[in-house]
Amino acid sequence: MRRVGIYDQVKSAIQDIVAPALHELRGEIHAMRGEIRGEIGELRGEMQATRADIQRLDQKIDGVDQKISYMKGELVAEIRRLDARIDGVDRELRTAIDIRERLAALEARRS
Repeated sequence: MRRVGIYDQVKSAIQDIVAPALHELRGEIHAMRGEIRGEIGELRGEMQATRADIQRLDQKIDGVDQKISYMKGELVAEIRRLDARIDGVDRELRTAIDIRERLAALEARRS
């Protein structure tokens, strides 16, 4: 009988002390799950906003790249145009120098 009395006392102690503590822990765990889910939801929202910001930034960078490529093409075309013009001026200058030298030679013969 004494064993039953001790068993009943231990059982009663567990029911009176441990069981309420377990119930309290369950409640706290449930509340923490809710908080964690809320935090995860907020983080997901922030991540989606960050992704959207990154996509917008990528689009802007792509736009800038296109503008730079266009401007580079225009610059190369202008350089080629100026190079051709310089070549033309160079030919005209050589022709003018040649004419001047011939004229000087003719004047020297005449004198």
